Amino acid sequence: MITGASSGIGAAAARWFAVEGAAVVLMARRKDKLEEIAAEIRATGGRVELAPGDVTDADAVERAVAIAVSAFGGLNGAFNNAGWGTIGTLVHETDDADFERTMDVNVRGTWNCLKHQLPVMIEAGGGSVVNTSSTAGEFATGAGAAYVAAKHAVLGLTRAAAAEYGQFGIRINALIVGTTRTELMENAIRAFPPLEQGSVARQIQPRMADPIEVARAAAWLLSDQASFITGGAIPVDGGASAI
Repeated sequence: MITGASSGIGAAAARWFAVEGAAVVLMARRKDKLEEIAAEIRATGGRVELAPGDVTDADAVERAVAIAVSAFGGLNGAFNNAGWGTIGTLVHETDDADFERTMDVNVRGTWNCLKHQLPVMIEAGGGSVVNTSSTAGEFATGAGAAYVAAKHAVLGLTRAAAAEYGQFGIRINALIVGTTRTELMENAIRAFPPLEQGSVARQIQPRMADPIEVARAAAWLLSDQASFITGGAIPVDGGASAI
């Protein structure tokens, strides 16, 4: 199950996971975009089902999990990737609506996913979850304070859930994602061009990631190749967190 699957990292993950042999359930708000990606996957012999919906809607998340179980017999892996944020503004200048949406998508969305995915994995005897956090989950990146707080919360949820569900054979990790050339980022750069250079200035590799670079890391964490990794904060950030 992949959330935020209509573009960027989620879309790259959908294609890559399918190439690697996974049956995928794609969740995002934009059904038309999901249908385009699904058509690509099916054209190459991949297995895919769609679950259009918003991760902030617990019922929509529950339906997506049910689709995985109905179509493929269970849910072994989940990439909780949906996210949303804004360019940094001072706290007192940030609209309450922006704060609420940032927290809802990133934190409530991850919470909803975990709450409905984990019982199914317990029943199956184990599984693996990857949540998308960010360098903003470890330090103030210049993004909005709400986004920094939200991604810290995603990392906290990951660690707490990993500790609770290890007994059930479930591994839960977070990706610490650096600046990535996603639709959200491209829109922000168009609105504020200096952001492109400023966002990579801290990194050892001074460039944006391609979404596939993050997707490959997620696939590895979900696989048995990462069988002794749980509760981790795995950097895919061009070295930003090393400095």
